[in-house]
Amino acid sequence: MYEAVHAHPDGEATAARYAATAARYGYEGVVVRTRDALEPPRDDGTPSADAAALSEEHGIDVVDAVEIDVDSATSASGAVGNYRPSRTVVCLVGGDDALNRFAVEEPRIDVLVRPMGGSGDFNHVLAKAASENGVHVEFDFGPLLRATGGKRVRALSDLRKLREIVSYYDAPYVVSANPRSHLDLRAPREVVAAAAAVGFEAEWVRAGLRAWGDVVARNRERASEAFIEPGVRLGRYEEDG
Repeated sequence: MYEAVHAHPDGEATAARYAATAARYGYEGVVVRTRDALEPPRDDGTPSADAAALSEEHGIDVVDAVEIDVDSATSASGAVGNYRPSRTVVCLVGGDDALNRFAVEEPRIDVLVRPMGGSGDFNHVLAKAASENGVHVEFDFGPLLRATGGKRVRALSDLRKLREIVSYYDAPYVVSANPRSHLDLRAPREVVAAAAAVGFEAEWVRAGLRAWGDVVARNRERASEAFIEPGVRLGRYEEDG
C-alpha cells in the first residue's frame, strides 16, 4: 500500500523523513506530491532528495509526483502539459465545479484530489467521466483523523456522498490521510480502522491505498520504450513450430 504526502517546502517534513517513517509503518511506497521536494542527484556531493536514492536508502518506493493547485481550468491545462512528461503521477486539486470537470475529462491527469474541498460538488456526470477516462478520485480521510466538531462531521458527510457516487459508476479511486508532516502519517491499519469505524469497508479502504501503487506501475509501464498504447508493445514475436 502507498500513501501520498506533502513534503517540504509545502509540508513540514522532508521527503527523506516521510520515506523513513512510511517504511517503518509498513507502506510499500510514498507518492511525494510536492513539486520541489525531489531533486536530481548533484555532482558536487551536496545532499539531494533524489527519489531513486531515497528508495534505495529506505527500502521503499519513493515516487516523484506533482499536485497542481490553480484557480482555473485554463491554468490547469498548461500546468498538466508542463508536468506530465516529467512526473510519474500528476494530481490536480479540485474543489470547484470547473476544475472537477476539467480533471475527470482529462486522461493525462491521474488523480483528482480533494474534489469536495471547496465550493464545488461531485456528481454522477463527473463520476461517469472519471470512469471513462481512468482518472482516480481521492478520498481524503485527513479530516476524519485530525479535525474535530462540525468540520469533521461535514467532511464525513462529504466522504459518504462521494463514495456513493463513485461506487455507482465504478470510478477508480485512491485513499489518503493527506499528511503534511511525518507526524500526520498513519500506518495502513490505522487508516483502515478509522475509516471502518465510520462505515467504510476495510477492504475498500485497503484497495484505495493500493491504488496509488497501481497508478505508479501503470505510468512507469507507459513511460517504458516498449509501450506503444494499451495492449500494444514492442518486442519479438515467437514463431510457430
